[in-house]
Order: sequence, then C-alpha cells, then structure tokens
Amino acid sequence: MLNFMSGTALDELWDVVRSIPPGRVMSYGEVGMLLRRPVSGRMVGRWMAQAPEGVPWWRVVAKDGHLPIARRGPGFATAQEQLLRKEGTPFLGTGRVDMSRARHH
Repeated sequence: MLNFMSGTALDELWDVVRSIPPGRVMSYGEVGMLLRRPVSGRMVGRWMAQAPEGVPWWRVVAKDGHLPIARRGPGFATAQEQLLRKEGTPFLGTGRVDMSRARHH
C-alpha cells in the first residue's frame, strides 16, 4: 500500500498532522481530504501507524471522537488519551474526544 504514497506525499501527510495545534484534533478522513491527492480515512490510519518521530499522531482520531488505535493494543489508546488530556483536549463522559469543541478546521 505504501508504494502509492511517494516520499513527498507522505511528507505532505506528516505536515498536515503537524499543523494540528495542541489540544485540537482532526479525524483520519479530514486529514485525508486535505492532501493534494485525497485519500480515505482508512488509508490515513494505515500510514499513521508509521508516523515518524515529531509527528503528533495522537491528534488524529475517528470522526466520532473515539480512539481506534485501541485495536493495535490497549496501551496505545491509553497513551493517546493521556497525551490528548495533557494538551487540554476536551473529552465527553463517554471517553471520546468532544469533536464539537476540539476539531481543528
């Protein structure tokens, strides 16, 4: 799958994610739509699993605010939630990010 994304396109993806300010989030699909060659949220999720150091991967969540990284292991979701909370990202009582308040436009 990664053959589809050139180094330049991956750099573009990392730049989009780096542009999300602390305390704010974007969904995988929103990130994908900002690329010059838009891709699905599912593809963004696959590529985010390989985010290099310095890319705030924790600021990308599901469109409904849940943390799908938990599928890779519960420790990942715990780490993501801790990083988001440390930045002041608002959460709902359900454990999901409050997308109405935290979404970066």
